[in-house]
Amino acid sequence: MDFDVKAWQALAKTDPAEFERRRVALLEELIASAPPDIQRRLRGTQFRVDAERQKSTNPLSATLRISRMMWESFSELREQLNQLAHPETAKPAEKSQSRSAEILPFKKPVAE
Repeated sequence: MDFDVKAWQALAKTDPAEFERRRVALLEELIASAPPDIQRRLRGTQFRVDAERQKSTNPLSATLRISRMMWESFSELREQLNQLAHPETAKPAEKSQSRSAEILPFKKPVAE
């Protein structure tokens, strides 16, 4: 695949709507070219990337959010590989987003 960065940059500046249309089409083409058993995961990842872009207030913020997402994924992969390579010293896998919470009891409303 031949990707012309300068042409894409120029398109983004001159016609943002066309840039976005082509970006989505290219991503769809790439995902569709993947083996069927991987396509669902790729679509999920792209959904998360798009969500981060929408939540961001500017392109730099989007880039930082997506970069953080990639590094978290890389870190999880590295942990899993280390556990496979050294099962005798591996710690149980921890979820990176695990949190604790207090469970509040719901009180039944009193009929008046």
